[in-house]
Amino acid sequence: MTKGTAAVPAVPPLEPKARFGDLVAAEWIKLWSLRSTPWAFAATVVLTLTITVFGAIADAQHYTGYDADHKAYFRSFGTLADAFSRGASTMVIVGAGAIGAITVLGECTTGMIRTTFAAVPARTSVMAAKLAVVTAATTLLGVACAFGSYAAAQAVLAGQDVAVGLGHPGMMRLLLASVLLAPVSALVGMGLAAVIRHSVLTIVATIALLFVVPSMLDDRSHFGVSLVHMTIPQAWDRLGHAPASSPQWPWTVWGAFLVLAVWVLVAAALTVFTTNHRDQ
Repeated sequence: MTKGTAAVPAVPPLEPKARFGDLVAAEWIKLWSLRSTPWAFAATVVLTLTITVFGAIADAQHYTGYDADHKAYFRSFGTLADAFSRGASTMVIVGAGAIGAITVLGECTTGMIRTTFAAVPARTSVMAAKLAVVTAATTLLGVACAFGSYAAAQAVLAGQDVAVGLGHPGMMRLLLASVLLAPVSALVGMGLAAVIRHSVLTIVATIALLFVVPSMLDDRSHFGVSLVHMTIPQAWDRLGHAPASSPQWPWTVWGAFLVLAVWVLVAAALTVFTTNHRDQ
């Protein structure tokens, strides 16, 4: 440096921006660092399998008293219903919805979300990573519940020689719909949590939207049936069990898939983009 020349302060090198893969890894760690997460996953699986086993045991006990026609009907449709029942689907909806809500509320209610956004100002990327992690984790939850229920039911029904394989008509579609039920419900819980930001209100709203409201809808009119068809439980039921909620106004399998897709897109948009308009 020549005499009389002012010293130029050294400029610290800019830290590289967090890659999306890094954000996903961080969100995965945060998900499983919550004490409630393993318990919520385990409780959902255990309760789902319990409902399935007790239902299959009851049907297996009644099977010996059926006449020939009823036995034939059970072999075609009863085994399908026992593989993953409506009671099991309710448990997955409630459990996965609560898990999705908790993943957002865990940071928002403690204020840790401010620290996260201070470290990574790209809020949309953070929430997208959180969304990807929850989707992956609850999809695995759906696989465990659906195929675990199928295996448990067949083990029970094998005692009456009425167990069926995965090639049974409608079985794979039922299991696919049951697997999808978990991530769809979890994303709805995330979306509501991102909007409401209150633990009790979010859990109540999630259970009400996913379970209570659909059970209260009237399917005796075309308008009522249309509303029923827009619910997640009915979309799952259409894919797995029933041809329609009302034979007067049937709907298609692809229509049920479309309903699930719309729920996913709306919930994902609420989760990712509402944080841009909040103070935290």
